[in-house]
Parts: sequence; structure tokens; C-alpha cells
Amino acid sequence: MTKSQLITAVAKQSGITLERAAIVVNTMFDQLVAAMKREERIEIRNFGNFVMKSYGGYTGRNPKTGEKVRVPPKRLPFFKVGLGLKHMINGK
Repeated sequence: MTKSQLITAVAKQSGITLERAAIVVNTMFDQLVAAMKREERIEIRNFGNFVMKSYGGYTGRNPKTGEKVRVPPKRLPFFKVGLGLKHMINGK
């Protein structure tokens, strides 16, 4: 499912215009990203959790030249599926 398909589904199911549905979907994604930037845990009951993991910097190697390269620290979001979603997908 693409973002535009999600917007269309929200509009159709809720009986609102595509423009209003786009605002709803974009606001939801904006809030999720903002919470991730603040390194907050996002928990959506019966769906899953988003958590941020931090990785320290290290010295890597450029595979083309073999030159040592400094890799900066980074943060990545991870999704852990919720039990309710597991059951819905597996028909339990």
C-alpha cells in the first residue's frame, strides 16, 4: 500500500474529501517522525512499537579504495510487531 492509497482509503472509509484525508495522514506521519526525533517510544496498541536505536561511530573501510573512513554515530528506527497484529495476520 502506498501513501496515496492510504489517503484514498481514509477518505472513502471516513466520508471526507481526499484533501482532508491527506491532512490526517500527513499529520500522523509528521507526529511519528517528530516523536522519533525526540527518541520517544511510539506504542500503538494491537499494532506494534517503534523504538529508536543508537549506534556509535566507528572506523570503516572504503571497499573501492581500501581507505579508512570515519563513520559517524547514527540513530535508526525499529518496528516491533504487536501481538494483536500477529494474531490478525495469522487468523487467530
